[in-house]
This record gives sequence, C-alpha cells and structure tokens, in this order.
Amino acid sequence: MSTPKAIFCWSGGKDSSYALHKILIEKQFDVKYLLTTVNSKFNRISMHGVHEDLLSLQSASLGIPLLKVSVSEGTNSEYEQQMEKTLLQVKSEEIEHVIFGDIFLEDLRIYREQNLAKVGMTGVFPLWKLDTKWMINDFLMKGFKTITCCINDGYLTEEWVGKEIDRSFVENLPITVDPCGENGEFHTFCFEGPIFKKKIPFSIGDRVYKPLTVTADNMCSSSATTKGFWFCDLIPTNAS
Repeated sequence: MSTPKAIFCWSGGKDSSYALHKILIEKQFDVKYLLTTVNSKFNRISMHGVHEDLLSLQSASLGIPLLKVSVSEGTNSEYEQQMEKTLLQVKSEEIEHVIFGDIFLEDLRIYREQNLAKVGMTGVFPLWKLDTKWMINDFLMKGFKTITCCINDGYLTEEWVGKEIDRSFVENLPITVDPCGENGEFHTFCFEGPIFKKKIPFSIGDRVYKPLTVTADNMCSSSATTKGFWFCDLIPTNAS
C-alpha cells in the first residue's frame, strides 16, 4: 500500500521543523509541498516576519517544493479564501492530508479542521498533546537550532527577540510562558537541524516594534496585556 500524500503547513519555526522531522522519520506521509502564508505587502511570512528569501532557502535545504498562500489584508476571511483556493489546487493532485505543528490549542485545531472539511481534506497533528517542556528539550537534543524572530510584549520584553533558543533560554523563561511559545508568546526561525541538508545562512538585523492593531479578527487572539510585537529582522547572507 502506497504512503498517503500530504502537504505540510510550514511556518519556518521550531514546531514545524520538529513535526516535519517526526513525519519524515516515521514515514507516515509522502510530503509533497510546504504550504506557507506570506504577507504580499512585505514579502514576509505572516506573523513571524521572516523574509521570503529565507523561506525559499529553507525549502531548498529541505528538498521539498514550496506553495505560498498570499494575503495582504490580514483578515480571517481573506486567509480562508486564499487557503481554500490553494487546498483545492493540491487536492486535484490526489493530496488529501494537511499536516500542522499545533500542540494543544483546542480552538485552533477545531478552526483548522472545520476549514479543511469544506474542501474534503483531513488534518494531521503529529505533536498533539506532547509535553512542551519535554518537546523543546528533545528538539535541542536532536541538534536543531532556532532563533526568536517575533515576541509578544504581553509575555516577554524586547531583549528576548533575536535570541537563539538553548537550554539557558528555556530555563530562564517566565513561568507564565509556555516553553514552546504555544500560546503565541514567541515565534521562531529554524536554521539548522537533521531535516536540513545545509545550514540556512543569515545575519541579525534591526529590532522593530509594531503596535497591535485591534480588529474583529484578532481581538481575542492575544493576551489582555499585549500592546504589540517585537520583530528581529533576519537578513539572508551568502554561505561561506
């Protein structure tokens, strides 16, 4: 019996990298594409703020083709419309499974599964209900390397952005912050690890603060104390 085909919802961060590693090691699915939402105004991965050039370098290092869902308004309705269009495109290639790196947010999983049901596709959640403290330590033990590219100021201060995650990082996180940032406390860019053929070359640029713009789509998605987000610009460089 042939391995079922799937696409992988790829954010470029640690959870995506760890979930993809698990899928590839266990040979559960034949991953045909990485699927990433990109803000067309800024040419960056939505929410993470990572430039498309680094996303392309990840795809090349992984050896998996990239599909981009382009959004500009940042609303749920726009995202759902563009995502549905792309999912119908891949379904025509007999791909019926979509893999996510979500860990424990029940409402997010329900939202994803409801949208997939509209196009007759099935969600796969290989990290579901894993202990996040165990997971981040196993991630590091396996040789993955990742850096924070965005932090939520409702949980962490500016100095946490642009930091490589190591055991010291995890040990010094406030007790209110999930070790994997699963509640949106921080987002990451993964640049090295067992799934990559070669390290992704980049340098660290400026830190930029963006105040939160409250809309009907995001008013319930962040903590009550969130006023904005710190981003660290990651700049692609030529490999030495």
